[in-house]
Amino acid sequence: MRIPILKLHDYLLISIQVELDDQTAIQFQQDLLEKIHETGVKGVVIDLTSVDMIDSYIAKILSDVVRMSSLLGAKVVLTGIRPAVAITLIDLGITLKDVPTALDLEKGLEKLQQELEG
Repeated sequence: MRIPILKLHDYLLISIQVELDDQTAIQFQQDLLEKIHETGVKGVVIDLTSVDMIDSYIAKILSDVVRMSSLLGAKVVLTGIRPAVAITLIDLGITLKDVPTALDLEKGLEKLQQELEG
């Protein structure tokens, strides 16, 4: 299963609407990095509103996606993180301290615009 990646101006928008298993997460990582490389976008918003829980492997993939996107020149904003997901990330020691977050997709786009404007 593939997660849709939409391009809007200079941004990529991803709303994860499926349960993430290992294969879907790996495919998402590859698809996103290829799309950043192809389009040269400067920002990515990943909406996790529909993600109820994550395991340690998915959490690592998510963390890696953020760092890899940065290496390709794209700033990532995470939106819609649920309490259980936040708890899992902290319990696993995955820090996303330099990653902006927002409550929803609209606020995430605003945050991304602010981040890119300096």
